[in-house]
Amino acid sequence: MCGRFSQHQTRADYLDALGSDLPFNGALDPVPIGRYNVAPGTRVLLLNQRDGELHLDPLRWGYQPHWAKEAHRPPVINARVETAATSRMFKPLWQHGRALVMADGWFEWKKDAEDAKKKQPYFIYHRSKTPLFFAAISRFHPDASESPDDDGFVIVTAASDAGLLDIHDRRPLVLTPAAARDWLDPDYSAEEAEKLVAEGAVAAEEFDWHPVGKAVGNVHHDEPALLEPISDPLV
Repeated sequence: MCGRFSQHQTRADYLDALGSDLPFNGALDPVPIGRYNVAPGTRVLLLNQRDGELHLDPLRWGYQPHWAKEAHRPPVINARVETAATSRMFKPLWQHGRALVMADGWFEWKKDAEDAKKKQPYFIYHRSKTPLFFAAISRFHPDASESPDDDGFVIVTAASDAGLLDIHDRRPLVLTPAAARDWLDPDYSAEEAEKLVAEGAVAAEEFDWHPVGKAVGNVHHDEPALLEPISDPLV
């Protein structure tokens, strides 16, 4: 799964890493985004493509359609890649709301095999320290004067493999820059997008990770120190 991540570089840093030829509709200032502990329920800059341009829109991380709200189901923050394209909840988003979450890495909590209450947070990132692009699906109305209650996005997740299995059995679906550019393209059909994520995901072997302090578990902590490795992990 993916429940916390870091998005702290400048907008230009992420767009440069994406390498798109499309124009960006917005201002690119040199100020870093500076978010080291992005949590569900908060607004996140979501990269999307509209009318042949790239846009960054602040959108709530979490999705709760009206029927789910009426059934008293809480907002969801992730969608499994194995079922997202065909499920009742996510099929419309997969077809018409593909987007990217720009990130520098994400956090997972590793459980102790003998004591499930004992958990150790880890920060996971690309070995080259390059920006990451999480596949996301969304529903939102960028031109609306007031956002509907069911606007939001979820991060697409995939099964972990290789060494990442030691940390958690799910992980965000990270796309290569080339696959990320195609994922945004609205001309790609839902079926083509399914093939794209199967072939364009960054392999588990390209990631590295280290244990971090438990302060990341508190959403009120949001500073660079959260990413620093610790030498005495619980698990």
